[in-house]
Amino acid sequence: MDNAIYANITRQSGLLREMQVVANNIANMATTGFRAEGVIFAEHVRALEGQGDSLSMATASGRVISPRQGALDQTGSPFHIAIEGEGFFLVQTPQGEALTRAGNFLRSGAGELVTPDGHMLLDGGGAPVFVPPDARAVMLAQDGTLSADGQPLTQIGLWRPVDPTEMSRQSGTLFSVDSGVEPSEGAVLIQGAVEKSNVDPITQIARMIEVQRAYELGQSFFDGEDQRIRDFLRTAGARQ
Repeated sequence: MDNAIYANITRQSGLLREMQVVANNIANMATTGFRAEGVIFAEHVRALEGQGDSLSMATASGRVISPRQGALDQTGSPFHIAIEGEGFFLVQTPQGEALTRAGNFLRSGAGELVTPDGHMLLDGGGAPVFVPPDARAVMLAQDGTLSADGQPLTQIGLWRPVDPTEMSRQSGTLFSVDSGVEPSEGAVLIQGAVEKSNVDPITQIARMIEVQRAYELGQSFFDGEDQRIRDFLRTAGARQ
């Protein structure tokens, strides 16, 4: 297999990965707190022996999470919380702590605020947020102070990754960070609202078309190379 085919294989592999990312973005256009992803391509250049040209290959080496603020949707639920600005909620999952922007929380039977999947919301000290089951008036200040019937309960924490480049999608709207998290300041919390997905559907659909056309072009190269090799073998066999 010659170098041109190797280079095209890495290109096709990267395009396929990007297509999967774009398709996942489009599928989550209506998912609360979803963060769009993009693929980072890297070029690897290697000098070849002799007087030949260098070999260049492009690979999809990583993903980047879009930090763009999503639109806010007023729901009126006292347990729905939206973040306006930078920062994430911290929730406890079976795999450990995770970051999320999805603020469509519920109150469990025991009184904890949890995600629809049952992951507990953590406060500024890393403890579960608890609201008494018999509490009537639940109020949230913009700094995250949560009160029930006029009595302060706790302060919901906002967090950010120590190294944003190490943030990776754990599942759905959850993100894990190998480098750990630290408190985030400057954002405000809005009660009775949730943040919509930050996916731009027009941009994503346009990108899907571009990736599909680029992939088809690469496939046509493979078809041409296959026909070239077949013609060579046919000609070489006829001369023997």
